[in-house]
Amino acid sequence: MHRDRAERRRQLEEIDPFWCPTWPITWQRTYAAARMWWLEADGRVDWAQLPEDTMFEGEQLGRWVKAQRAGGPGLETDHQDLLAAIGLEPAPELVAARAAAAAKPKVSRADRFQQGLAALAAFLEREGHVRVPRPHKEPLEVVVAGPGGEESTEVVYVGLGVWLNNQKARRAKLSPGHLAQLAENGVEWA
Repeated sequence: MHRDRAERRRQLEEIDPFWCPTWPITWQRTYAAARMWWLEADGRVDWAQLPEDTMFEGEQLGRWVKAQRAGGPGLETDHQDLLAAIGLEPAPELVAARAAAAAKPKVSRADRFQQGLAALAAFLEREGHVRVPRPHKEPLEVVVAGPGGEESTEVVYVGLGVWLNNQKARRAKLSPGHLAQLAENGVEWA
């Protein structure tokens, strides 16, 4: 019985070495759709020109293709081999953009609170009140450290209306210090 199972496994691997992949089935399913697209086009597919909103066989093929082209060297070797077999190559500009986004330092919760507070203070100074419309985004200049340690200033848009609503919804969990800072900036419920 054990031999029969081993023989069946060997036969399946001869037919398709990826019949039992270690990666998520969603990746395998979307790859199968991409391969089908490629086969139907007789291998003449310009993946770079595929619109991101392309759907095929119920899969979000365009988004998946873009993600694979951005993954490049970060993908498993088996993934790279499968993608290369259907002519789907990494895009250096997408790989670089993904690497740059990953290299940006994440903003801590404390820093986000301070950014929200600074945006609220700027809004209060300009408008004279803190009745911020929910969709309002407040421009705020922040100092950003570059990869070499150099600092630069860039403008970020803080979703002030949403931030303020979130603070109000979580006010029971805010520290007394945070509540005091909000109250100093005219927030009545703090």
